Amino acid sequence: MNARGGNNVTKLKQVKQRVDDSPRLKALWAASNVTAINRLRINDHGPVHVRIVMRLALRLLRLLREADVQPGIVDHGGTYEDAEVVVYLAAALHDVGHAVHRADHELLSVLLAPTLLEELLEGLYEEPMRTILIAEVLHAVFAHRKDAEPLTIEAGIIKVADALDMEKGRARIPFRVGEPTIHSVSALAIEKVELTKGKEKPVHIHVRMSNSAGIFQLDSLFKEKLSRSGLGRYIDVSAEIQGEEMKIIERYAIG
Repeated sequence: MNARGGNNVTKLKQVKQRVDDSPRLKALWAASNVTAINRLRINDHGPVHVRIVMRLALRLLRLLREADVQPGIVDHGGTYEDAEVVVYLAAALHDVGHAVHRADHELLSVLLAPTLLEELLEGLYEEPMRTILIAEVLHAVFAHRKDAEPLTIEAGIIKVADALDMEKGRARIPFRVGEPTIHSVSALAIEKVELTKGKEKPVHIHVRMSNSAGIFQLDSLFKEKLSRSGLGRYIDVSAEIQGEEMKIIERYAIG
């Protein structure tokens, strides 16, 4: 079956099942957390983070589709359904490089991913689309690096989805577990991140916070990630602080 024929939704379901059943991928996720939590004593970069990014990435892609935003895979004759496979696999693999080291983990993820991709895509795509899909996934994995420019919608989605895993202490700014720093305090302020269809732009991201310290998460990390994602013209961001007795700021917006 080639990439343009058959039921591509079934392809995504098969890929999801293969991801769930992969002992090698699960081993890398677990090893990534050994590096992050046990050795560096920073916040989670393992299976929980990965699952959240997979969910957020697919949600972003589907909201963009509703606005007829074309994914990068169409440059190669692929379809929206193929873009779902790219986004899902890139989210699954984007942080596996932590199993080797935190430093340059994006590049290390690119090195570890190809053999896993060969296994996860076996029999689902014929050449040349199979190789093209692997290249597109690797681009999205690499481009979640802070200083890398995403050249596709799929890669921009991974960059944004990675940064959006910030609810209740899950900040993407690495902070030392247990240390009361601005990174950890602001991370604990994020109560809820909601992705909905926007009014003026295709996507609206709304962040609910328990206190104003949460603004640090948005202004020091997410704002920069969004500006470098290539998706800024499609996404509005707002935030509100709920329950704080003395509010430094009532609302906050990007875009």
